[in-house]
Amino acid sequence: MITVQNLGLQYGKRILFDEVNLKFTQGNCYGVIGANGAGKSTFLKMLSGDISPTRGQVSIEPGKRMAVLRQDHSVFNQYKVLDTVIMGHEHMYKIMVEKDRIYMDPDATEADGLRAADLENEFGEMGGWTAESDAAQLLSNLGVKEDLHHLLMKDLRGADKVKVLLAQALFGNPDLLLLDEPTNDLDAVTITWLADFLADFKNTVIVVSHDRYFLDMVCTHVADIDYGSIRIFAGNYTFWYETSKMMAAQTANNNKKIENKRAELMEFIQRFSANASKSRQATSRKKALEKLNLEEIRPSTRKYPFIHFEPERMPGDQLLTVKDLSKKDDQGNYLFKDVNFSMNDGEKIGIICEDGSALTTFFNIIAGIESADSGEVTFGLTITPGYLPNDNKSYFENDHDLDLINWLRQYSEEKDEQFIRGFLGRMLFSGEEVYKKSSVLSGGEKVRCMLSKLMLAHPNFLILDNPTDHLDLESISTLNEALRVFKGNLLLNSHDHTLMQTVCNRIIELTPSGMYDSLKSYDEYLEARKKEEILMH
Repeated sequence: MITVQNLGLQYGKRILFDEVNLKFTQGNCYGVIGANGAGKSTFLKMLSGDISPTRGQVSIEPGKRMAVLRQDHSVFNQYKVLDTVIMGHEHMYKIMVEKDRIYMDPDATEADGLRAADLENEFGEMGGWTAESDAAQLLSNLGVKEDLHHLLMKDLRGADKVKVLLAQALFGNPDLLLLDEPTNDLDAVTITWLADFLADFKNTVIVVSHDRYFLDMVCTHVADIDYGSIRIFAGNYTFWYETSKMMAAQTANNNKKIENKRAELMEFIQRFSANASKSRQATSRKKALEKLNLEEIRPSTRKYPFIHFEPERMPGDQLLTVKDLSKKDDQGNYLFKDVNFSMNDGEKIGIICEDGSALTTFFNIIAGIESADSGEVTFGLTITPGYLPNDNKSYFENDHDLDLINWLRQYSEEKDEQFIRGFLGRMLFSGEEVYKKSSVLSGGEKVRCMLSKLMLAHPNFLILDNPTDHLDLESISTLNEALRVFKGNLLLNSHDHTLMQTVCNRIIELTPSGMYDSLKSYDEYLEARKKEEILMH
């Protein structure tokens, strides 16, 4: 379907890719993974032709159509929503525009009429006669309401724009589908629909995502960017992660016999295969694991940060009480209202809301950064809260001249430089990196700094507003485990499905008309809400 031959990309002295040779075949879904900066998005741009490689080539089977999820949300601002979706099939859209122009031209000649007839036939053969209804169905499936379908793109809110661009990529059954972070800004229901859609998709999908649950749901293969190259392995992300981790542990143990290593891995593969066959994962449709060559799997060179939250003291009986909490936006519309709940010992609550700005406002109010219009937030006397905001700019803009040592030192009781350097080293800031100015950090580096600040405070109550934003898969996995074993309480919002499912034991949904409180896991909550929606319709 698509072949990569001797591909190389070099920026100055830095070699990003060298001698990459791959083949992506029909019916498979490839999850592209790699550490931050490894070149995942760059690789997709080379496949789509948006970036030219330094050497080598990308070949697509003749006659095959590629569709790409575009990240520029403003490029289609002057187009109607339905037209924007149909533009995903570029040739179909051009035919539609040309034939409609002829029909609307009062001076059209007989030759124009014949041309329009030919175009009409070609349009029909492509499925163009049902294009609008197909586009509308896609939009509805993605949660874009029908009354928005004929608006201009510029009149949509951000989350709906993302869904329209996703519908554009999916439209018309492309032969090759390239998706860069398709779950960004999507709610859980839409992500599940997309995962089901891709699991049943008959053509080729190549996807970059930091959502482990999504990768596990859709991927038949993993394309791992490591060692300056890209290698394809059968199985989904969890299989690759567990196998790579196992290989690393076994490689470190030089005394272990090779046959024992292989036996242990084969046992793992068999257990994995049995589990996968009972799940909704796309891997259950494939026999790919049977072709796995264990000798080809090498331990990953990726590094994992050290994240551990150790409360200075354990909380007492009184934790957190939220009473009659309400907040309106600048236009007087409710972001949320009548929020009432108390936390119990051992509870880790996931907070969800369709409106991301409402969530951030709620977390800011709980943390004492903003004020509610009405209601009260009361922490117990023994509670030491620690807040990780979604927007951390203020923590770095005001300290733009500080290097990382002095930035972190201001939040530490222990001021010794060796202690600070050691702490930064565990968060993957090593060598000369500790002298970086805080103002030039990437989004992921800033979050790692904020996590360091949080760990140094030793809170017994965590307030985390989308902590996984900007983090790579390695940091997300480490944070996931740290929150799972955390001995205090927490309020958490995250787009990462696995994090919400494995950490939270209670889910609260905020809405402009009230709240929904569920003493269930995240998956159980989603299933219950899905049943309610079915009954309502």
